Amino acid sequence: MSNDHFKGKYEVELKYRIDSKLGFLHTLSSIPHDVMFENNLESDLYFDSPDRTLQAQNKSLCIRTIEPSGINLWIVKGPEPDRCEATNITDSRSAVSMLENLGYAVVLKAQKTRSIFFVDKFHITVDSLADIGDFAEFAIMTDDESKLSGYKAELELLACKFGLTNTDLQTKSYKQMFTEIGA
Repeated sequence: MSNDHFKGKYEVELKYRIDSKLGFLHTLSSIPHDVMFENNLESDLYFDSPDRTLQAQNKSLCIRTIEPSGINLWIVKGPEPDRCEATNITDSRSAVSMLENLGYAVVLKAQKTRSIFFVDKFHITVDSLADIGDFAEFAIMTDDESKLSGYKAELELLACKFGLTNTDLQTKSYKQMFTEIGA
């Protein structure tokens, strides 16, 4: 596993709703891949100011804990759709306390079961969200903005190997989905 998969300030990500997680994983087993982890519980705390400044700026601030892997991340997305930066942190509790001390509050708590796989330079996450469904995200991160459209085309071809098409494409973020169901 290489942390290089998660380096860069831009992320090209295509998220697809999948009908059968088992079927998806069966197809994956026929493709050379590496496993980062399987069936970990991700807990996300999304923060914003009381006047929802980040939401108004199309930005997202999240502290993520991943168990049992023990990974803790600070994630900022936006304002552009492909803008995403994440960094490892050692103490998520302190990070939460620091954000609250700055006046931010938790506006959404969300959980999902996630597995992450590497296929060549790309990473594929397989997610299960209670009351929402199963999804596969095909992604790559980069600092080179000029590569975004080329990577998108490559990810679409990879998704085709799994029988996924534009009709399966999901454009809403998990945060939006959780908000819509009142999580």
